[in-house]
Amino acid sequence: MIDEDGTQLGVMLTEDALGLSRQRGLDLIEVSPTANPPVCRVGDYGRLKYEQSKKDKDARKKQASRELKEVKLRPKIETHDYETKARMAERLLIDGGKVKVTIMFRGREITYTNFGRRLLDRMATDMAPIATVEREPKLEGKNMFMILAPRAVPTGPPKFTQLHAPAPAAAATTGA
Repeated sequence: MIDEDGTQLGVMLTEDALGLSRQRGLDLIEVSPTANPPVCRVGDYGRLKYEQSKKDKDARKKQASRELKEVKLRPKIETHDYETKARMAERLLIDGGKVKVTIMFRGREITYTNFGRRLLDRMATDMAPIATVEREPKLEGKNMFMILAPRAVPTGPPKFTQLHAPAPAAAATTGA
């Protein structure tokens, strides 16, 4: 038995502990039911629940919740289109979200899954400085996908996104 101040009162009968807690106008709270004998505390149960809910809310607030965004590609994608999609994936990773890179196969393209695999491997190597592969490329139905997660500390600058300010405009020339 533990008092509301935290001082130990020793081993008591359940009836005596209940009587003591009622006398003080507080509740008898079972702290450790598996201990032999069980440990109980005299205190305000409503206040205990309130403090516990505040702790849980703070823990949820501090927990990093990252969104999963998707970037879809096709196996016969051109270089410029690939770079545009890679730039979007970089931006999402820099913002702290996870990225699901999906290759969509249509019709007979499914027989050439190695093209999709090469494309996903290329994306993984291009994103290596800022992301790690969380889930390896996997084929499900007519789609092949992998998941990239942002690195806590980037190992280098992004390949496609320029983080510096744009170049100043050319000076205007004056006519003579």
